Amino acid sequence: MSGLVLKLGPHERVLINGAVIENGDRRSRLAIMTPNANILRLRDAIHPEEVNTPVRRVCYIAQLVLTGDADAGEARLQLLRGIEQLSQVLTDYDSRTQLTLASKAVLEDQHYQVLKALRSLLPREERLFAAGRA
Repeated sequence: MSGLVLKLGPHERVLINGAVIENGDRRSRLAIMTPNANILRLRDAIHPEEVNTPVRRVCYIAQLVLTGDADAGEARLQLLRGIEQLSQVLTDYDSRTQLTLASKAVLEDQHYQVLKALRSLLPREERLFAAGRA
């Protein structure tokens, strides 16, 4: 079996190409066979009121493309600018690696991969903000 395999917990919701799908009472696995399908686990979604940091803002743009609420072509420049701005602040090797992956994914219209790479920076951003308040 090829493609993406989603493992869903009971009553877990996932957005697939704009449709919200809710799992039943038991754990299950779904094989997504369509290449480049837009998929977002709703438990991983960033809600508008949570868009309050630089990384979250760029993640949210990628998420809007995945949900079909933003055009990929129009979002491309915003994503690349946001990633560039983040790269001027997050200069450590691991952050740079994730930002490079995100940039490459934007250019390849792989918005789930953009979101995945950027989400990995959220804990680092949180630590930086916490250190700045201390």
